[in-house]
Amino acid sequence: MSEWAPKRFWKATAVAETDDGYTVELDGRRVKTPAKALLEVPSQQMAEAIAAEWDAQTESVNPATMPFTRSANAAIDKVTHQHAEVADMLAEYGDSDLLCYRADSPKELVARQAEEWDPALDWAHEALGARLHPRSGVLHQPQDAATIADLRARVHGMTPFQLAGFHDLVGMSGSLILGFAAAMDWRDAEEIWQMSRLDERWQEEQWGVDEEAQTTAELKRDSFLHAKRFYDFSG
Repeated sequence: MSEWAPKRFWKATAVAETDDGYTVELDGRRVKTPAKALLEVPSQQMAEAIAAEWDAQTESVNPATMPFTRSANAAIDKVTHQHAEVADMLAEYGDSDLLCYRADSPKELVARQAEEWDPALDWAHEALGARLHPRSGVLHQPQDAATIADLRARVHGMTPFQLAGFHDLVGMSGSLILGFAAAMDWRDAEEIWQMSRLDERWQEEQWGVDEEAQTTAELKRDSFLHAKRFYDFSG
């Protein structure tokens, strides 16, 4: 039995300016979030991306094809009301950052991790004033508390819309530093994504590609690249 899907009921989709940003109108009626708040976003670019998603719907509405709408809903209905909790959760990634947990063998993997990940840690030191230190092995070794506190303050300084995008940049990569690197345009988002998959790429080279794992990785990649665009459109 197929799930019920709301039907397309509108003909015209438009972007409208509000007192504090932009919204989307369907036949002149403003779009609301699932929690019945006005879908009000900070930039015209974001509103146009959302409007394009609504305009692309055919007979029924498919939320799976509307990533900007979903992210904006999350920013308004969830992150706005849980900003501190979300910021704290993301900041905690810094104390166990992917870039800091290094293999102790084989030497080829150790060398590749250093080659790809050390520059990101160096960038964080220069751009963020945060020096995180690599560790060998999988046991947790805390980073400097003052450094993590500084990074936490940066995360707390983000707007709800920025934080909604940043959430997936960090969560999908497993790295607070790579999240900042993508948000601040250190390198191309695709390159940063591939850096986050270094260990997986190594395993694929040794044992071959697992089709199911590859499909999952592609979905995560799409989410990461979308999160970067959403962050950029957040102003």
